Amino acid sequence: MARGKLRIYLGAAPGVGKTYAMLSEGHRRAERGTDLVVGLVEHHGRPRTEVMLHGLETVPRREIAYRGTTFTEMDLDAVLVRRPAVVLVDELAHTNVPGCRNAKRWQDVEELLRAGIDVISTVNIQHLESLGDVVESITGVRQRETVPDEIVRRADQIELVDMSPHALRRRMAHGNIYPPDRIDASLSHYFRPGNLTALRELALLWTADRVDEYLQQYRAEHEVSTIWHARERIVVGITGGPEGRTLIRRAARMAAKGAGGEILAVYIARSDGLTSASPKELAVQRTLVESLGGTFHHVIGEDVPQALLEFARGVNATQIVLGSSRRKTWQYVFGPGVGATVARDSGPDLDVHIVTHGEVAKGRGLPVARGARLGRSRVLAGWLAGVAGPVLLTVGLLTLDPGPGLANDVLLFLFLTVVAALLGGLLPALASAAGGSLLLNYFFIPPTHTLTVQDPKNLVAIVIFFAVAVSVASVVDLAARRTHQAARLRAESEVLSFLAGSVLRGETGLQALLERVRETFAMESVALLERDGDLAPWTCAGSAGTGDAPPPARPEDADVDMPVGDHLALALRGRVLPAEDRRVLAAFAAQAAVVLDRQRLVGEAARAHELAEGNRIRTALLAAVSHDLRTPLAGIKAAVSSLRSDDVAWSEEDEAELLAGIEEGADRLDHLVGNLLDMSRLQTGTVTPLIREIDLDEVVPMALVGVDERSVVLDVPEELPMVAVDPGLLERCVANIVENAVKYSPAGTPVLVSASALGERVELRVADRGPGVPDSAKDRIFEPFQRYGDAPRGAGVGLGLAVARGFAETMGGRLTAEDTPGGGMTMVLTLRAAPGRPPAGSPGEPARAAG
Repeated sequence: MARGKLRIYLGAAPGVGKTYAMLSEGHRRAERGTDLVVGLVEHHGRPRTEVMLHGLETVPRREIAYRGTTFTEMDLDAVLVRRPAVVLVDELAHTNVPGCRNAKRWQDVEELLRAGIDVISTVNIQHLESLGDVVESITGVRQRETVPDEIVRRADQIELVDMSPHALRRRMAHGNIYPPDRIDASLSHYFRPGNLTALRELALLWTADRVDEYLQQYRAEHEVSTIWHARERIVVGITGGPEGRTLIRRAARMAAKGAGGEILAVYIARSDGLTSASPKELAVQRTLVESLGGTFHHVIGEDVPQALLEFARGVNATQIVLGSSRRKTWQYVFGPGVGATVARDSGPDLDVHIVTHGEVAKGRGLPVARGARLGRSRVLAGWLAGVAGPVLLTVGLLTLDPGPGLANDVLLFLFLTVVAALLGGLLPALASAAGGSLLLNYFFIPPTHTLTVQDPKNLVAIVIFFAVAVSVASVVDLAARRTHQAARLRAESEVLSFLAGSVLRGETGLQALLERVRETFAMESVALLERDGDLAPWTCAGSAGTGDAPPPARPEDADVDMPVGDHLALALRGRVLPAEDRRVLAAFAAQAAVVLDRQRLVGEAARAHELAEGNRIRTALLAAVSHDLRTPLAGIKAAVSSLRSDDVAWSEEDEAELLAGIEEGADRLDHLVGNLLDMSRLQTGTVTPLIREIDLDEVVPMALVGVDERSVVLDVPEELPMVAVDPGLLERCVANIVENAVKYSPAGTPVLVSASALGERVELRVADRGPGVPDSAKDRIFEPFQRYGDAPRGAGVGLGLAVARGFAETMGGRLTAEDTPGGGMTMVLTLRAAPGRPPAGSPGEPARAAG
């Protein structure tokens, strides 16, 4: 059964007219022919709201005694039995009186939605659970009745009912909200202009946030990549340095000025896995941004400026906030920096703000301390230091007269080797050591200008110099590699901790996981592909990405593919990942496979439940048929055997009685088999109604053929409107209902079959004076193979009402059970009136005439 839809009228404050708006919607739907009832509406003595209840069917409330006082609440069971298409339920956050099935009214609404009934409800902004503290700080009143935000957020439609504070106070002063004795106190306390303005702002912001969710969903479904400036969304680029706190606070102030702005802090780690950020500082900044109402994102990207811009455009951001560079002046020779690059490439749709802070131009420390993998610019600087450095040092030393001495010369060349190792790694350092050894030998070790070494001590010095240079270069390079590995592991651990957390939290959304993969590795599209065999074609089990780069249809079409088992693969399109990132990608792929399996297991569990239900029905069928089918067969066989017996001379009366028994048994078998076939058709969904317009007085009498005329009283007026039904299905439906009523009605008490028109529907009522059925069992009697209480002998297998309800719903009608006044049970068959011929004096007629 499909879940019902929830529509909520969200009020900015009491008295803005949300209940009136809900009732207006109810009248509009009722005039369109929707089967709508009022489950519960609180008009609070307001005349205009009370008038709106006229003309709407209202389910009587349930009375509950509690502590010596009688209270009224919505009769949930009555609404479920009535089973309208739409029900109006006021005050979603209301707390039910003890003794009700549910503690909160929103729980009643959840039951109605699960039953497939659409609900229209109301709630004020101050009753949302997450805003309790905020509302208390504004108004000084703690709301005791609240509703979880998730219940309201899941609503299919949310409509804000708003009114300016001055207009609302005028309504209060005119007595349209509270009685006169409460007006002055309310105006001077809760309904002060400041309170109403703050509540109004809360309602607007909360609704705007919900609308933004709809917008993001629409952009994703329609693959919109351009930025829509519908809302200020500010991305803060942080590096993990101490200046990040300043940037986050500055962005929060900018968002606050925009009334509804949103901040997203993003930390970009290079795709080679290295980062100089302090995990402790990142944790502090994550806490700070979340405390300010923002979100924190960790993204891996090869090119930091490009990754930042891609992230900003992906979340439909309007502004980017970056800090002034911490690099020293001389470091700009290696490039313009992230801030300048982002500002240059942002385009006209993104504003970039460069914010100053206390860490400007303080530098980032030595490259080795940064723990970053050696980039192209650093390798180039290393080779310059390792090759050109010794030459320049030699020229400088030769200009000195006298020179610093051979020992100092060796130390200076050794220093250049260390610098080359720090900047460029092992190979530039080896080049520096080799070049330095040759230059030392040629220019500074006697005899100069020749590679010959006369003094063995000098030869030892050169050898030791080369060995020490190589050793130092190796140690420095090893330290850089270890730091690189540690940084990679730290970045990987953050991603893997997210995966572990998603498993613990039970997050099973495949689409969300694939979107996370795309965001983490800065890819254009991601797809989870599967196939049944080695030669079978690939199919897409789930994907995420933009329209410009559709997800790959085969692993061969992807830039990166990660196999998961023999017949599953995670395919990514956008760029080639380094080998180091494939370990994290493998974890994502394994998690995607688990999520896919979990979703399928849930589906298989649902199908298993259906099969179990089918087995239950088959078991009940065998148990019932084993008795109810054999009974008439035994009677027929006994009568036939008696007639064929030559030992007894039967009189004409006896023969007639035996033949009547045979005919009655055959009729029971025919009826039983017919119901079984009908139930089978309903179970398999093969019943196809042929709807046409027909009068009830043409069908109902035909359904009563075979029923004793004295056991039924028929009251079907000729002036009733025609109904849109399948005549054959309606005849079977009415026959089963009447037959059931006659079985349970006392002897000599006829069953009343009457019909009446109500709005744009027609109701056929079959009332008996039998023992009746309690409210708790009224729904159960419509289930297959169910017979309430001690059924009369030969009462059948319990399929009649199940078939009748199935046929009624197939025709767009409804079959429910009610208590007969004075005792007994009434079956109410509600059918759609045919268009174009409304009943005289129906509630809908004046409205149409007035329009």
